[in-house]
Amino acid sequence: QLQASGGGLVQAGGSPRLSCAASGGTFSRYAVGWFRQAPGKEREFVAGISWSGGSTYYESSVKGRFAISRDSAKNTVFLEMNSLQPADTAAYYCAAQTSGYYYYTRIADYTYWGQGTLVTVSS
Repeated sequence: QLQASGGGLVQAGGSPRLSCAASGGTFSRYAVGWFRQAPGKEREFVAGISWSGGSTYYESSVKGRFAISRDSAKNTVFLEMNSLQPADTAAYYCAAQTSGYYYYTRIADYTYWGQGTLVTVSS
């Protein structure tokens, strides 16, 4: 089970950090991704991290602004977001997949999903 948190109302330029906490299973063996879904749009991949935390992959619009990391001892994955813009407003979801390929971007590649946390960026 995955639980995403850390969303809320943020001013443009803000730097919130999202968390994805896992309970049960073997989360530390899974690659994890963050996705987001803006109002009226399809869910899209944002960032992925390997099971070890040693490799990461980012969607082009967030590369250099967002950073994904994980604390395996705490079964938690983080998404540090910087220089937020109104276009980043979305519900953010974490997801885990058992293949171990952190660069997978398709929704169908991910088996376990959190409930989403809403990030609203005001201008």
